[in-house]
Amino acid sequence: MKGQFLLTRLVMISNRVIDFGAATQAGGVTVAIFDTLARHKGFWFGWNGQIDETESPETSLVSNDGHTTATLPLTAADYNDYYLGYSNSVLWPVFHNRLDLAQFEAGYYARYVAVNQKFAAHLAPLIEPDDILWVHDYHLFPLALELRKLGIQNPIGFFLHIPVGPAQALLAIPEHRELARALSAYDLVGLQTHRDVRNLIDFLQQSVFGRLLPSGRIRALDSELDVGCFPVGINPADFAGSPIVREKESPEIDRIIGIDRLDYTKGLPQKFRAYGKFLEDFPEHRRRIVLSQFAPPTRESVEAYADIRAELESLSGAINGRYGELDWVPINYIHRPMPRQELRDVYRSSRICWVTPLMDGMNLVSKEYIASQDPTDPGVLILSKFAGSASQLENAVLVNPYDVNDMVQSLHIALKMPLDERIERHEKLARIVRESDCGKWAKTYFSALVKAGKRRLHRSQPPARVADAMRRLAAAPKKKADTKPIVAHVGG
Repeated sequence: MKGQFLLTRLVMISNRVIDFGAATQAGGVTVAIFDTLARHKGFWFGWNGQIDETESPETSLVSNDGHTTATLPLTAADYNDYYLGYSNSVLWPVFHNRLDLAQFEAGYYARYVAVNQKFAAHLAPLIEPDDILWVHDYHLFPLALELRKLGIQNPIGFFLHIPVGPAQALLAIPEHRELARALSAYDLVGLQTHRDVRNLIDFLQQSVFGRLLPSGRIRALDSELDVGCFPVGINPADFAGSPIVREKESPEIDRIIGIDRLDYTKGLPQKFRAYGKFLEDFPEHRRRIVLSQFAPPTRESVEAYADIRAELESLSGAINGRYGELDWVPINYIHRPMPRQELRDVYRSSRICWVTPLMDGMNLVSKEYIASQDPTDPGVLILSKFAGSASQLENAVLVNPYDVNDMVQSLHIALKMPLDERIERHEKLARIVRESDCGKWAKTYFSALVKAGKRRLHRSQPPARVADAMRRLAAAPKKKADTKPIVAHVGG
């Protein structure tokens, strides 16, 4: 397997391709993809982040320090309907079980498919017979189906980086049958939690009468595919080994850190309200803690994101106005990205990491915080039960972000936790982070994809003896119409 992974080209495909020169500034799962390609030959295909109205754009191939990207631009209409429209105003809210925010607008889906057709048309000429294709995320559900139409028979896997909501939510999408059909063209669909796997199987069963086979595969329409759980990890070495010990902003103040994209799925208003109630219920902690919340902007042209930004600014201002002092501000709300090279030190100097999404695919911030801690004096992770990583990180302080009292009590428990309990919890959490790192994620998924691809090819091609019999029949001399047909008996 090891040699096969090294000798076979791995083609990564995602909506957006990272600039390899700026990879050290990236975060989240982008780093896992970059680290995978850094170890294995292949290339990364997708959108270059540029808007260009050229009618027939050319694929741009760029190599940098041994890494290759193949990119093309989008038009303004592509960006509006495929990216902002169908991907992020339909699929994103529905898969996060927020049907109230979905915009089922006519025309979005047609452009969504058209962009996937464009990607397939530019990618197909670059594919070699032994390549393994790994497609990432909800922007590209139809890509495998479009590649199959162009004759690409290589193993193609899909990995979803967001959660899968309940099947009933997905069935609300007007094109849910088309999406199920698109998924059936993949050899392997990888998800982050067992809950996601169950939800997707339910969706396939209810949308296109999919059924679970004795082999463990899923039969959907005229295809069979594997669906599996592959939790994304981090590279712990990127965050371990800092010489910095926890330094308070002042001798009396502990930092609570939050790092979340500005998104309605991250539970930020709930976090701010719980923090305000904590200061009200436990006044002895005033002037002794500060919440430093980084919320970098994302998709600001989508109305729901503008709304949540205004709400957070209002909440943080109200809390600071009510409880703040001349020399103490309860919330530092920072609406910009945190440079990746500074993350480790910020994590390590924070007494608590507060991660409270309402629904999340995995949440790698929780794992990065654990990897950054001083094992002799670790901080405490408070983690939403609805983050994908909660299924692995059971020794965090797990919390229901919809329950403000649970949020308040969990924060109090974390601040009061004795050193021996912090060390015990951290040792168990750190072991999980080390054992399920991004390298294991990539190798496990790749191995499963190779096996799934072989099974599909075996099903789609007749056995050698059947093929030989068919050739003999085709070469046999023609008989008179009233003679009995030749019957080929193949088998034992």
